[in-house]
Amino acid sequence: MAKCPCGSGKEYKQCCSLYIKGGAAAPTAEALMRARYTAYVEKEVDFIIETHDKETRDDISRESVEEWSKQSKWYGLDIKETVRGGESDNAGTVEFIAEYKQNGTKFNHHERAEFVKKRGKWYFHDSKMVNEPIVNEAKIGRNDPCPCGSGKKYKKCCGA
Repeated sequence: MAKCPCGSGKEYKQCCSLYIKGGAAAPTAEALMRARYTAYVEKEVDFIIETHDKETRDDISRESVEEWSKQSKWYGLDIKETVRGGESDNAGTVEFIAEYKQNGTKFNHHERAEFVKKRGKWYFHDSKMVNEPIVNEAKIGRNDPCPCGSGKKYKKCCGA
């Protein structure tokens, strides 16, 4: 049996598949965050769109979501912090890092995602990026420009 991509350690069929394919509602904001990450890995674009809050759904492009999902190789999800978002809450925030590779470059997508619960169901509402440098597989020299875009030499910035 395959492990769930969300990093829970559970088998996929006993974890995020219950929400993505089984129709069960995620009980917490973090559970929905994990399922949405897994939906990107599994290219389950409909689930990603359906679990986006209707109030902010017009801000996303189905084509962009599908392209990002299909053109990326996903390496893992690291939940950094969850604030509220429990079964008895109506809102919560999940800070996470999703590692992926696209066009030969590895990225750490570091985000604080906001979730809301409406009529007993959790939805992704909005997010804010947490600035973090790009992790690039190419060897970076000490005197090369830092890949984070700061304009500094690597040795004086992220390589310090």
